[in-house]
Parts: sequence; C-alpha cells; structure tokens
Amino acid sequence: MLLWGIGAGTLATADEHDRGRAEPRAQGRPPAGRLDGRGQVLDSRYNHGRYYPPFGTVRPSLPEGYRPYYRGGNPFYFSGGIWYAPRGPGFVVVRPPAGLVISVLPPYYSTVWIGGIPYYYADNVYYTWQPGQNGYAVVDPPDNADTPSPPPDTSMQGDDMVIYPKNGQTKEQQAADQFECHNWAKGQTGFDPTLPSGGVSGNADAARNNYGRAMSACMQGRGYQVG
Repeated sequence: MLLWGIGAGTLATADEHDRGRAEPRAQGRPPAGRLDGRGQVLDSRYNHGRYYPPFGTVRPSLPEGYRPYYRGGNPFYFSGGIWYAPRGPGFVVVRPPAGLVISVLPPYYSTVWIGGIPYYYADNVYYTWQPGQNGYAVVDPPDNADTPSPPPDTSMQGDDMVIYPKNGQTKEQQAADQFECHNWAKGQTGFDPTLPSGGVSGNADAARNNYGRAMSACMQGRGYQVG
C-alpha cells in the first residue's frame, strides 16, 4: 500500500518558503520562462515544456482532485504537479520541503540522469524513487543539476530480457525504470547479473531465475512488455 506524506525531518514554514522564493538558490534554478495568457511561467529546464503558476501565487481555494500530504504535521496539497500550502483564508503555491514522499509522480514530468541517478523533474522540484518507502521523495537540487548525463547502458540489468515500452516511454524513462526494477529485484533475490556468478554462492541458476521473475514482474507493472 502506498502511503502519503511519509518521512521525518525539519519542515520549512510557508513564510520560510516565501523567503526562499524571494532569494531563490542559483543552483538548480530553471531559466526564466515566458508567460502564457494566464500569468503562468514556462518551465523549459531539461526541455520540460510545461506552464506553472509562479511560486507565491495565492488562490482562494484548492483545485479539484488535489491530494493532501503531510510533513512534520504540516499540510501540503498536490495537484497537477503544483504544490500548495495554507495561507490565511487561501492557499499559496510553494516548493515542497525535501523529504516529503509521494505515491505518484506529477502527471507531466521529465526524467533526467544526474551523476548516474535518475531524477524526476517538474516545476523546479526534483524527486527520486525511495524503494524502502515505496514512493518518490522530494530532494534538493543535485549539485551538478546543470550537467545532466545520458542514461546508462541498462542491458546487463535486464539480463537477457527483451523489454518493449507499451506506453510510449522514452529511452530515459525506460533506463530509469530498469535501474529501479534492477535494484528492487536484486534486493529481493540477492542476485546481481552485473557481477560474476551473480554475486551469490550456491545455486546461481536458481537465483538468476528468481531475479528474472522479479525483474519481469516489476517492468510489466510499469507498463512494459517483457519477453
């Protein structure tokens, strides 16, 4: 079962978020984007290409279909990749605090590889998969956010599988899904196809078969055909 708002740590208040927006950190900040007719700003970082309301925008009520999350006992609300926090009688658009864990990524996000790790990006917010919490954690912008790298060769992670994206997943997204499924299958079975004999003692063939079943189930669950 996926849980909302898992995690512990220091939570920034809405006012602290405002101060952070008044003097945003230069590192990891997207380039200034153009406005649409509704005052929303284009987020063009990593060719993301989506419009969002600027941080600090206040609205009188939450949009329909929002999801509540909590961090340190304080509420945050998530809808369409946009985060809100209570502000007086209304709600203000904010950047969520690092460590907040969500069950589902924004409907539109960009997969970017930085330092060999897949990050999921939308509206100047970075997320990473946290298998121990079965969700995606908000993280601070990585130090080398301005120098993304190509996705790694994941052929060994799929062993001899033929993996086909059924839902039009990009090469970057498939690499990220294989990376995460490989780590999950390795943790479940103890078998690592990138190591000699799978890094196991004893019956390596049985461990390989178990790994293959786990890897296949994980990739199928993410919308891939596995042969």
